[in-house]
Amino acid sequence: MTSFDELLARAETLVARGGRTLLGIAGAPASGKTTLAWNLADALGNRATVVGMDGFHLAQVELRRLGRAERKGAPDTFDAHGYVHLLSRISAARETVYAPEFRREIEEPIAGAVPVPPDVPLVITEGNYLLLDSEPWAAARGLLDEAWFLAPDERDRIERLVTRHRRYGRSLVEAQQRALGSDQRNADLILPSAVRADLVVENLPLANFAI
Repeated sequence: MTSFDELLARAETLVARGGRTLLGIAGAPASGKTTLAWNLADALGNRATVVGMDGFHLAQVELRRLGRAERKGAPDTFDAHGYVHLLSRISAARETVYAPEFRREIEEPIAGAVPVPPDVPLVITEGNYLLLDSEPWAAARGLLDEAWFLAPDERDRIERLVTRHRRYGRSLVEAQQRALGSDQRNADLILPSAVRADLVVENLPLANFAI
């Protein structure tokens, strides 16, 4: 089992490289990606910032137009080309890049919400599909200097996922149906991509993290 302190030390090594470094954190829904990313960034202070893949969710109105609203969270419900292009700009570190942010309370992305100044050495990006080998997602892996894959106990992950859905207004039955339905189909797609990671983190304890 890898500890948070070990991951922080590894992130410190990435910062020490100098210049701009991109760290990707991938995993299935509710694997702890966002929690880990922000705890690392908090520990590193002004040396790191977080950019979430979820900022590239298509808007609800566009999902309805495409007939994909019920599959929100699947790979084709994101602007994957836009995400890859953003990573390319962030990697270049030529100017401040403004990334979008996904707001769960309204289930919509907000443009220009996350500034990434060129002098921040480590940018941590997290999301489900960073390591997929299908286009256009495959291009994202080539832009990451290092990639980690979170692999928690599956029962714990699903329990956290149900709790998350309930927090944002779903009933217990609705939350379970979502977690074991479309979310699980996405998880089944994501799990094989762990082979493209530099590090697989199993059963990282999240209980003591700031969430």
